[in-house]
Amino acid sequence: MPGFYLWIFLLLLIQFKKPAALSNATFVRPEKFYISGFSNVPHAQYFYAFLCFVYIMTIIGNGLLLLVIYLDKTLHTPKYMIVFSLALIDLCWSTALIPKVLDTFLSDNRYIVYEACLSYMFFVLLFSSVQSWILIIMAYDRFIAICFPLRYHSIVTKRTIAAMLLCVWVFFLSLRVCVVGLLDRLSFCGSVVIQSFFCDHGPTYRLACNDNSINSIISKSTIGIIICLPIILIALTYICIAIALRRIASGKERVKAFKTCISHLILVAIFFLPLLSTNIIVQISSISTNTRIINSTLTHTIPPLLNPIIYALRTEELLALILLFLSGKT
Repeated sequence: MPGFYLWIFLLLLIQFKKPAALSNATFVRPEKFYISGFSNVPHAQYFYAFLCFVYIMTIIGNGLLLLVIYLDKTLHTPKYMIVFSLALIDLCWSTALIPKVLDTFLSDNRYIVYEACLSYMFFVLLFSSVQSWILIIMAYDRFIAICFPLRYHSIVTKRTIAAMLLCVWVFFLSLRVCVVGLLDRLSFCGSVVIQSFFCDHGPTYRLACNDNSINSIISKSTIGIIICLPIILIALTYICIAIALRRIASGKERVKAFKTCISHLILVAIFFLPLLSTNIIVQISSISTNTRIINSTLTHTIPPLLNPIIYALRTEELLALILLFLSGKT
């Protein structure tokens, strides 16, 4: 994993090369940050109720999906290992984010201590990052199933999927440790108001008084790794799938093969389109802070809610087992 060693090398290089700005100025580490959140959003109480509903339904949906896959031995396959991982990430992502958001603003306790802010940031960004690459693993599964159907069971094994998932976790754990750890180099001698609904990385490092160019470069590089690269890889995968489908003589078989990809395509659209559109809009025009915050909130909370619903409804085998489980006949 060359990316892992690149980030470690960069971190060591930065630690040994102390910026001149820090050597000539007083280093200030704030005791607390203030999260502005929805303070200027009208009728924000209704949005909090919406987030509470989203979280409850996310827990129910993903929890049920995890339980059904765990209990039914017929679903202990490489494909459902990926689905299980996605549901687990959705559960962790929402749990790391939404309860703290509700606690912060409903109790009007907008201050968060420095160390807690960095921990909060680390877990929220870690789970969202891992999800982006689990969608790539799902694309790989569909690619092998359609392009190499006779070799599918020999290529896509439990060991292969487990190794891929482990690599994704190790890479993003190391990446997020570096990204969050580099904030420790920054001096916050001015405002401590984070213009976001949680301890987001961008709004936090921009508060620094000293040079934050390295943080900016790493932040943009991370966006490329989490958004741009997965979109490119998934697009290339589906180009190969489209070419393979054209070689299938029967139109009915083409439709049947393509239907197995619809769930994944919907998950990809739900996860990446809001992220991509937000980043494009920010680059080409200015949007209000309230609009950006609400859009960012929905981007972080809606995919974990919809993923289990879409996968359950679009997968007949899974839907039948869920209905059987709910009826108490299992």
